[in-house]
Amino acid sequence: MDFRHELVLPNDDLPFKLFVFEGTDGSYKVSKHWHRSIEIFLVLEGSMDFYINSQKHVLEKGKFILVNSNEVHSIECPKPNFTLVLQIPRGLFEKYLGDADSLLFRRSCDKDAQMAVLIRRMHEAYESEKPERLFGILSDFFQLMYLLAADYRILEVDEERKKQNMQLDRLSHITNYIQVNYREDLTLEGVARIFGFSPAYLSRMFQKYAGINYKTYVLELRTEAGYRLLMNTSMPVGEIALECGFPDSRSFAKSFRRRYGMPPAEYRKRSRLAQ
Repeated sequence: MDFRHELVLPNDDLPFKLFVFEGTDGSYKVSKHWHRSIEIFLVLEGSMDFYINSQKHVLEKGKFILVNSNEVHSIECPKPNFTLVLQIPRGLFEKYLGDADSLLFRRSCDKDAQMAVLIRRMHEAYESEKPERLFGILSDFFQLMYLLAADYRILEVDEERKKQNMQLDRLSHITNYIQVNYREDLTLEGVARIFGFSPAYLSRMFQKYAGINYKTYVLELRTEAGYRLLMNTSMPVGEIALECGFPDSRSFAKSFRRRYGMPPAEYRKRSRLAQ
């Protein structure tokens, strides 16, 4: 399969990440997740379906969407697309704007076109590889930060939102652990014990603040990992299943079919025939 180069701005050069979304070839899904970074998706070609707290947003060419820190979101890309993703650590705002738990931005405003131009220009500048490009990128980035603070920021944030932010911050430590150890036996009881919670309390946290139950979260994470190995390697399906934490190929195939509409072996075959 012909994969586009994924542009990632290195952390040691710049205080953010800008990269090409990996689902460029379509037939791609990203399960529910959240993180502390503010994230902007700008579609340059094609389209994608974006879900934030289960609300659907259709992104078409030239449109972007802003995802706040700790907002639960997922993505479906049935068709090919070319999308830039900008991730801004929440800490960059805290120093100047104060309490991070009350930091909230609008999804769009009358400055959307200007924001899209800045993101495209940052991407184009970095690809140029000119030695002075970092100065231009930083200039555009801080202009973008100014627009977020001045035109997109919501000043009044209710207490429920702040509480949800705090709980998802706590959950982030747990999901980071799961993302590193998804190949292992990750029972609810075992993970709850590691973090000092009761299984019932951890289960309620996932359901209430992430909108997904613990077992489904782990299963979707493993299925995504399996998809990447299926598309990027020649590993047999059985080996992929075990590598991704499934007990056997049957359980992997069941989860994969539910998510992608067909068994993994058939999906791989069709994808390669379409090249």
